Amino acid sequence: MQAQAKDRLSEPLGLYIHVPFCATTCDFCAFYQKRPQKGEMDAYISGIEQELDLYPEEDLERIRTIFWGGGTPGLLSPKDLERLGQAVLKRTGNNWTEWSVEMAPITAHPERLKILKNLGVTRISMGVQSFNDDLLDALGRTHPRKQIFEAWDHLKNSGFENINLDLIFAVPGQTDEALIQDLKQATELGPQHISTYCLTFEEDTKMWVKLSRGEIKPDPEAEEHQYRIAWETLETAGYLQYEISNFAQPGYACQHNVNTWRMHEWIGIGPSAASQYRGQRYTNPRSLQSWNLGLKEGTLPSQRIDQVILSDSIIIADRLGFGLRMNEGIALDTRLLSSSELTLTKLPIWAWLQNLCTEGLAELVENRLKLSLDGRLVADAIAAEILERLETVCRP
Repeated sequence: MQAQAKDRLSEPLGLYIHVPFCATTCDFCAFYQKRPQKGEMDAYISGIEQELDLYPEEDLERIRTIFWGGGTPGLLSPKDLERLGQAVLKRTGNNWTEWSVEMAPITAHPERLKILKNLGVTRISMGVQSFNDDLLDALGRTHPRKQIFEAWDHLKNSGFENINLDLIFAVPGQTDEALIQDLKQATELGPQHISTYCLTFEEDTKMWVKLSRGEIKPDPEAEEHQYRIAWETLETAGYLQYEISNFAQPGYACQHNVNTWRMHEWIGIGPSAASQYRGQRYTNPRSLQSWNLGLKEGTLPSQRIDQVILSDSIIIADRLGFGLRMNEGIALDTRLLSSSELTLTKLPIWAWLQNLCTEGLAELVENRLKLSLDGRLVADAIAAEILERLETVCRP
């Protein structure tokens, strides 16, 4: 137990803060969000301060990465951004190396950006989604194409040198040429990082309703084709793929996400925020009111949902599943559990993993297991199969 605790304390710890406020809800978005009402912003930030105080000081001081997601963190006023930032700075140590904030083009105003820069934010992730006005309208985005360029100028003029642009592909009606134009426009701006996400149809979204009515249809063949277009185009433009949906110039991979994919710990603060902390996973209530009430009454921990004790099979499966999503793959001698010498080649499913190579879905390169191009296209199915097989062989 002492060795296990020592290993945990030596690993990077991430801090994720969920800002649930949005002016409108995009047609594809399933994250918890709401329009801010009078008095809610103040109650929200007070709640963030209270929830941070629930965690031990020694853990908050070992935070290495910070990520504000949403919702739209940029919807906060400059005054509220400053207060939220100071709440984080007051309670964390000075050991963090990356602080990311998600912004929508419509919220990237100079005054807000100045506050973020002064707080020490190092990275901005801007949800562009497309440079095509028709596709933006189809996605329910409120910003027009021209506002992306205005926001970009504000970001550069504010001194940010680590910027990510999010793009979505496989949108109904999106042609290959339209995707290539989006990718070309993004690379011409020259961000340090680009994320490309295949449109998914999540329940309780407007896209899901359109799908259920038969108004739109997914096209798996087109999705696969556009995956390949995105990967090839970005590689040609000098962006290295380091995870299935993420590409970066050398040295600009998102540290927070990489640490998460490597199954290190993170603390999630705010309504609907998820955590992986001290051998457990849990999620805060998906309601600003319930979350705030739980903090006031001191009952938030008991109200958390999806609470799971991390068994060995879950930890190993997730380290494999997420590890294989990254282009670096997994070294054969990687310790899969901090409490044992278990490595990839000692797994009871090692023969099955080797068979992925025979099928052309993976390859062994310099003592590392990596997914091939074809394997990356079915990475989610491979991860699900890994978990099912491990649960079977590890079942008491």
